[in-house]
Amino acid sequence: MRLLARPAELSVARWITGSATPFDQLVMFGPDVFDASARLRFVPDPVAPGQQEADVELPDDHLPDLVQAQIALHRLEAFTATPDVCYFCFWEGDHYVGLPPPRSDSLVVLPHRRYVLFRGTLDSIDTVAEDFGSGSPVDPPAFVWPADHRWCFACDVDPHWAGVGAEQAAVDALVAHHDLDVVPARPADPQPLYY
Repeated sequence: MRLLARPAELSVARWITGSATPFDQLVMFGPDVFDASARLRFVPDPVAPGQQEADVELPDDHLPDLVQAQIALHRLEAFTATPDVCYFCFWEGDHYVGLPPPRSDSLVVLPHRRYVLFRGTLDSIDTVAEDFGSGSPVDPPAFVWPADHRWCFACDVDPHWAGVGAEQAAVDALVAHHDLDVVPARPADPQPLYY
């Protein structure tokens, strides 16, 4: 299925834009309303102070960030009753070639960030590269959530990981997935970051 019709109203994102969750925590994990959280590490955490992400040596078969996000989101499908109604926010500062120009009626606005909002099925995540790419790597969406708010996937600009807020069983399922590097997290704690 092709990605994504623009939703009629921005009210579907009010649980994010109206959240009292501190900004850094919100853009890295979503609203602070979940029993459990995790980090999907696209690359391993830094092992030394001042380490650069470019210093990480990855195997030739290392999965791109978007592919890892797709696997995680498909795993989360078992933990929502609304996989046919999901919302996707794309940071307007990313270079999505096929992303239509932002319209005021489709922008989700947070301090320091604006996102283009779309609606689609959860399976729409599989066509992001085709819909918005030009043969070059495409970043995962900044936010993905189902209409029933059972979980939130958040992927901010700078971290080498994406955050997930969900019920404990969903986090456990992600941690157990053999193709993903997922670790439990406490969103209010300082998180590892590269310099």
